[in-house]
Amino acid sequence: MRVSILDDYLDTVRTLACFERLAGHEVSVWTDHVEDVDALADRLATCEALVLIRERTAIRGELLRRLPALRLISQRSAYPHIDVDVCTELGIVVSSNLHGGTPSWSTAELTWGLILAASRRIPQQAASLRSGTWQSGGVGHTLRGRRLGVYGYGRVVAEYGRAFGMDVNFWASEPSRLRAAADHWVVAPSREAFFESSDVVTIHLRLVDATQGIIRRDDLARMKHDAVFVNTSRAGLVQPGALAAALRDGRPGMAAVDVFETEPVTQLDHPVISLPNVVATPHLGYVTVEEWELQFADVFDQINAFDAGNPINVVNPDALDVH
Repeated sequence: MRVSILDDYLDTVRTLACFERLAGHEVSVWTDHVEDVDALADRLATCEALVLIRERTAIRGELLRRLPALRLISQRSAYPHIDVDVCTELGIVVSSNLHGGTPSWSTAELTWGLILAASRRIPQQAASLRSGTWQSGGVGHTLRGRRLGVYGYGRVVAEYGRAFGMDVNFWASEPSRLRAAADHWVVAPSREAFFESSDVVTIHLRLVDATQGIIRRDDLARMKHDAVFVNTSRAGLVQPGALAAALRDGRPGMAAVDVFETEPVTQLDHPVISLPNVVATPHLGYVTVEEWELQFADVFDQINAFDAGNPINVVNPDALDVH
């Protein structure tokens, strides 16, 4: 099959051991990011199997209707960026292993790296040292004995917090709060108390209609002046503009973020990353060699299964009946 892989920013996919699973296919790897529909339609004109790296490019009806050769979209995890209904109408199969119940160890590790970096002002101190100044930019905080607030049932990050001697509290939907309590975690007495009492708040939710903008401006305003807000899940979980406004007002005092409303971010005057009290990384939570080997083994197996006439992890089985 003619396979196209979009948005491989670091040109990493072809270096993975699992890339050998595409031997025998004609593969094109694109390392830049393109949003223009005309440019994408031209680039993918002969593509039969399209590989997506999470949600980096939206695949909507306008584009899909201009890709007559496309038969399969193969990816991993959730697919809010794909117009599945149009895919079904056109007979394009969407295969995606949703890996339900499997934690993202790499994202949990990055979350903890960001918590440490923000709490101890590591990026600011490193930049100061490189500029020739010894110790500047304020003194950070010890994590031991402080309160970690986990919004959503982020068990792995909570375990890391416990290992660091933090007092861990949860807040989430009622079913998730019940699960946390059943697993002997402490659940905050209220949403308000959760934000007011936490020294670090980190959110771990999927972005769906029910969670869009679930973190509000008034939630952030309840946080302490020296608290840290961490987001390695999705930017859309926070109301648009709320985080930048809260940081400018000084509640919370710091933020550490890996996700943004529009990606990739290239402008230096971005309303969040341009603030001095922000530690930011370019959506690296799931970007490790080990995690990509795991994910793309699934993605490439889906291509081979489809090519062999036995598609797997099919999101829209009705597409198999078209044509």
